[in-house]
Amino acid sequence: MIRKWYDSDINIDEIKNEKIAVIGYGNQGQAQSNNMKDSGLNIIVGLRKDGESWKKAEADGHKVYEIEKAAEIADIVHILVPDVIQSDIYTDKIAPNLKEGNALSFSHGAAIHWKWIMPLKSVDVIMIAPKSPGQRVREVYLENFGTPALVAVEMDFSGRALKRVLAMAKGVGCSKAGILETTFKEEVETDFFGEQVDLCGGVDQLIRNSFDTLVEAGYAPEIAYFECLHELKLIVDLIQRYGIGGMYRRVSETARYGGLTRGSYAVGGASKEGMRKALKEIQSGEFAEEWIDAYKKEGKQAFDKYMDELKQHPIEQVGLTLRKMMWPNKELE
Repeated sequence: MIRKWYDSDINIDEIKNEKIAVIGYGNQGQAQSNNMKDSGLNIIVGLRKDGESWKKAEADGHKVYEIEKAAEIADIVHILVPDVIQSDIYTDKIAPNLKEGNALSFSHGAAIHWKWIMPLKSVDVIMIAPKSPGQRVREVYLENFGTPALVAVEMDFSGRALKRVLAMAKGVGCSKAGILETTFKEEVETDFFGEQVDLCGGVDQLIRNSFDTLVEAGYAPEIAYFECLHELKLIVDLIQRYGIGGMYRRVSETARYGGLTRGSYAVGGASKEGMRKALKEIQSGEFAEEWIDAYKKEGKQAFDKYMDELKQHPIEQVGLTLRKMMWPNKELE
């Protein structure tokens, strides 16, 4: 049985005397820093000197230091920069400044699981991973609730690693919704898998293929857009709130019967075999190695060619026109 924790199970005072350095001030860095600060924890932010993020963090009321200094004075170093640059930042700026008994913390386990970072044996290695984009982590906190989160302990040098990460998760607000225990391995592999075959890659291909099928059969692209892309959000909202069965109970009887009897035409046995292939490439480390190698060679251009191809797809072109109809005063891509 997976372990779970809620507000009443956690003592945030466990780390009230510890200084937490949040390294990076992107979506998660900003949200988690502000939530923990507002929860009474001692937060500093570590950034490159005088960048835009530096000014933003100062405007939010944080004490901001260069990364080396932040790591030197912190008890817990919470690394929230992108996966592909974590190793260099850790090696050059953080590791030389860690002290025995410090904690090295993450919100995604890739750098540790794939050994891009080889941590000192004299520190705790922990993870708190809110299951929501940073903007929503902050919004829900301000609504006096929280985003569910996963926590994991990879190394427990201090004997307090679990108490530390649970207190951090409470500071972010996650224990109001619930915290679940995982491992670095499980978090990384399931996260990569979900992104590739379901949440991003899978749903993208499902939308594009269904749109193409209608257009190739002679239907208007605008009508295909509404049926295959626009209305998807309405269904996902129902699934998130009520589950798959609850969604089916809330759509028309025709949609319910058609979906239950024909859905496997689109995503069936062949698709599942493809999912298994993607999972094997994740588990073996093949995908991680490919991604890091591509990034080192090409930087962000590693995916620009795919984005350029997507930009030329008719669903993106007709979609921009329709989105301007629905949100005329918004800046849209």
